[in-house]
Amino acid sequence: MTPTGPTELLATWEAGLAQHDSGRSLLLHRAARPGAGTDELLSMPVGEREADLFALRRALFGERMQVRIECASCGEAMEFDLDATPLGARGRSPDGPLRVEEGEWVVDFRLPTVADLAAAGGLPDPREARRLLLTRCTVSAVRDGKPVPPEQLAGQLPLPVQRRLAEAAADADPAADVTLNVACPECGEATPAELDITSYLWTELDTWARDLMLDVHLLATAYGWSEPEILALSPMRRRYYLELCADA
Repeated sequence: MTPTGPTELLATWEAGLAQHDSGRSLLLHRAARPGAGTDELLSMPVGEREADLFALRRALFGERMQVRIECASCGEAMEFDLDATPLGARGRSPDGPLRVEEGEWVVDFRLPTVADLAAAGGLPDPREARRLLLTRCTVSAVRDGKPVPPEQLAGQLPLPVQRRLAEAAADADPAADVTLNVACPECGEATPAELDITSYLWTELDTWARDLMLDVHLLATAYGWSEPEILALSPMRRRYYLELCADA
């Protein structure tokens, strides 16, 4: 991964202020893969994007992640450190379509891409979102030897076959959905917590950017330096000059 400098990160943060989750995901993914075009990023499997964002997070803020959730059973606030190293681990993408055979059905499908997820996320009804993903990701479907068009699958495909498709996709692309089961220290019940790397990384980037802009303001006021001159300093040198300003 190409290291992203403070000037580029500030530009990413500024552009993301007016965006929502899907737009911020794309901006962060561009920061993780600065040489990739938009079409390339949108055509990647979701798990590949998530793995890239975890790698960007590790490069920018380290291996440890602080997680805060509430117990679903007793409401106890839980806070713990998490090692991010294995979370974005991703195996080799399948070379071709995946296949599920169940009863009279044989379905070949591909993994959902970032573009597929964005299209489904724009629908208010979760059932419609699932139908859209099924239609877009199905390569071919055969029922009792007869082909079924993908756009007709939602009304014909039994729920057990749909569950098999979801399980096969999850097995082939485990980084697409990182869910933690956290045991409550008070009541002992486990709470599932989905770790949304886009939201987590954006929150960290937002805090970092606002702190950095305050540093720029203080150093520009004290020394008359421009923003590019201040951003060109290493974090250690910026911190040292800030300490000198505080001691003055």
